[in-house]
Amino acid sequence: MAATCLARLARCSGSHVCRSGPVQMTSVPLSFQQDNHLQFTTFRRRLYTPSGQRQSNTRFDTDSSGRPTTWDSFGIWDNRIDEPILLPPSIRYGKPIPKVSLSKAGCASLIGQRKDNEDRFQVSQITDNILYFAVFDGHGGPEAADFCEKYMEKFIKDILAEESNLELVLTKAFLEVDQAFARHLRCSPNDAGMNAGTTATVALLRDSIELVVGSVGDSCAMLCRKGKALKLTVNHTPERKDEKDRIKRSGGFITWNSLGQPNVNGRLAMTRSIGDFDLKKTGVIAEPETKRVLLHHVHDSFLTLTTDGINFSMNSQEICNVINQCHDPKEAAQRISDQALHYGSEDNSTIIVVPFGAWGKHKSSDTSFSFSRSFVSSGRWA
Repeated sequence: MAATCLARLARCSGSHVCRSGPVQMTSVPLSFQQDNHLQFTTFRRRLYTPSGQRQSNTRFDTDSSGRPTTWDSFGIWDNRIDEPILLPPSIRYGKPIPKVSLSKAGCASLIGQRKDNEDRFQVSQITDNILYFAVFDGHGGPEAADFCEKYMEKFIKDILAEESNLELVLTKAFLEVDQAFARHLRCSPNDAGMNAGTTATVALLRDSIELVVGSVGDSCAMLCRKGKALKLTVNHTPERKDEKDRIKRSGGFITWNSLGQPNVNGRLAMTRSIGDFDLKKTGVIAEPETKRVLLHHVHDSFLTLTTDGINFSMNSQEICNVINQCHDPKEAAQRISDQALHYGSEDNSTIIVVPFGAWGKHKSSDTSFSFSRSFVSSGRWA
């Protein structure tokens, strides 16, 4: 059915739509307006009813009935996020693709029990068809997270001018930001930031369908598909055999603190980061692991990016369940960050929630929380 609808969309400019039935309907021209900058198409149709003429803002009215149309009419569920269909990508991929809007994303960042909030986050549109979402969780001072917040987007933009593969774009951007931060510290008049580092989890969304995530450290990206949590990142910790082996090959060592947390050289609880230059020779690297997925808006409800202040107190499915009960992403972001504090998180708690086509489809009154959660602080320093 989606292919039929798309074919109709492609030829609807300047056409006339008629419907025969018990009540005589007047033929009405269907016009469309296209915004070349945002590359999406919206439709407005005049509807005639027995009570008189009224203006409809619905994107499609396939049967001229005047009833609002939801994404479910095209095999995609959406009765709350009212966004236009992106016509060129929909034709290219052969299915309706709703425009993912920055204005609908929800963000929250709480300081928790820490003296300072060293988390940073950012959402922006970096090209006409690419959206950028990022969280950075600093440690040893805010300098590395501040630097990434300020410059990561710029490096990605510059690399996009020469490279279309988004996984390569993110890999190059992470490495170049790390090198630029090192140069920045060498030019600093004092030693501030020499031991600073940060996690980095960045998501690029092209044409509202191609999602690519890159990460170093233990900030997470998760996709809610069919109501289930699908993790898009794997934490870089010494508990991973491949990460531990690299540290040991590079001359580093692993120790465990009093809470049973493994640390690189007795200092850092992650094996990849931006910054932490005193540990670079012992195998701590800034090269991200990347993952690419094509969204299925009929099944995919939202994307979350979270720092470990949330991840250490709530698992991915718990986060998914709580968000699925929320009315909108802004409410969801605030509720998750608050929930992490209520569950005993002492760390900064930051989350970004990006809604997709199936937002609201898997809403459930069920919540299954773990009563065996850990209340241990998620500090990175031994």
